Amino acid sequence: MTRPSWEDHYQSDRLPWDTGVPDPALVELVDQGVLPGGRALELGCGTGTNSRFLAASGWQVVAVDLAPTAIARARAGSEGHDIHFANADILAEPGADSPLQAGPFDLVFDRGCFHCFEAPADQALFARRVAGALRVGGEWVSLIGSTEGPARDFGPPRRSAREVLAAVEPVLAVVELRALAFRDLPDAAAAWLGRFRRREMPAQPSSRRG
Repeated sequence: MTRPSWEDHYQSDRLPWDTGVPDPALVELVDQGVLPGGRALELGCGTGTNSRFLAASGWQVVAVDLAPTAIARARAGSEGHDIHFANADILAEPGADSPLQAGPFDLVFDRGCFHCFEAPADQALFARRVAGALRVGGEWVSLIGSTEGPARDFGPPRRSAREVLAAVEPVLAVVELRALAFRDLPDAAAAWLGRFRRREMPAQPSSRRG
């Protein structure tokens, strides 16, 4: 799927990922106090369900999506919530007025945005963009389709743990990468829950020799 097709999906209402309920893993992390609050950036916000949840939980939220129709729907459905919605391409070089430059953020959240990129270079650039948006100590929480589970011909793209870590570890510390599922989807497709933190200092080189 090419990136320009996202607008076509929203215009034709082909949105199997849009369940209308906040992601259960995000809800648990917030309710358990793992993510205590602050400023949040959602990447690939779609119609705004998770952004509204974060705003209702006390977060100051900036939310972006590539598809203009997604942003229009998110704004229309978010009256009464203090959320800044904007169109943005996470891989494009951000200008001074880009919402990606509105940080630093305490949290960057994406539910199925990172896993849409196949090329290692794009995955690595995505991680660098996230790192640049976070404050030191801030976290990126990502729901990523995994290579676990039975074969399927539909559902979230699959990414291996090795792919995820290769993109992320050079720029962010790995807090956890654990298996779960997209529990709000009918087929409960296997997923990774990734939590990655902005470091105070760069990672040190591997001590492997030879």
